[in-house]
Amino acid sequence: MSGIQPHNAKPASVWNSGGGRYDEISRGIADSIEHCVLRLDPQPAEKILDLATGTGWTSRVVARRGARVTGADISGVLLAFATEQAKSEGLDITYREGDAESLPFADGEFDAVISTCGVMFASHPEAAASELARVCRKGGRIALTTWLSDGNVFKMFMVMKPYMPPPPTPAPPSPFDWGRTERVDELLGKDFDLAFEKGVSFYREPSAEAAWERFSNGYGPTKALATSLDDDRRSDLRQDFIAFHAQFPTPLGICVPREYWVTCGIRR
Repeated sequence: MSGIQPHNAKPASVWNSGGGRYDEISRGIADSIEHCVLRLDPQPAEKILDLATGTGWTSRVVARRGARVTGADISGVLLAFATEQAKSEGLDITYREGDAESLPFADGEFDAVISTCGVMFASHPEAAASELARVCRKGGRIALTTWLSDGNVFKMFMVMKPYMPPPPTPAPPSPFDWGRTERVDELLGKDFDLAFEKGVSFYREPSAEAAWERFSNGYGPTKALATSLDDDRRSDLRQDFIAFHAQFPTPLGICVPREYWVTCGIRR
């Protein structure tokens, strides 16, 4: 697996498992992506990296602003979908397999870097933060969205946690640590002048059952977990997952408010 560090081979396989249907997950956070792109304010001809691009939703939004976009991700399967989707929309976007902790780009190569609920899932956050700073030119910009450390996406993961194997000792850092501005400042504050803005993404489905179908088929962590379980445990996970989403009923289906931070930074 060229360019992907050995300890990230398993995470890559997890994200690969969602396949092209991961794009449906991105549809569910499209409002937060638009928010982040708005704050990044990409300009025509700027060279911009979309880090942990997945199926490329954010890269396509940025490219429509006229920027020259590169999307990087550890998932070759998601990148293949992103490449075909960009081509079908007539967008000139370069996609490369890239490990957020060891990126295949030169120092200061990009005018700006964006990552929408992506870099927060890097196994080694300090390494990923260092790479973010390295590939962004002096005076350049970053824009990130990261789920709050106690919000509804975190709570959804807590629904899945009892079905996961026990973590190694010591436990790896939680991706939701990026949902605290103090932690983001620890990771990035030495290289960027940072500012934060809170937002709410609204995840809508016809029903709680539809949320399960969406995530168990298209979201790598949920799909990989469901696939690993026997029939009884998978049925229990399904019931718990549906029950969680059923807490957010509307007259038309469900609507789950999911809070996040937008972090913007200027490279020193």
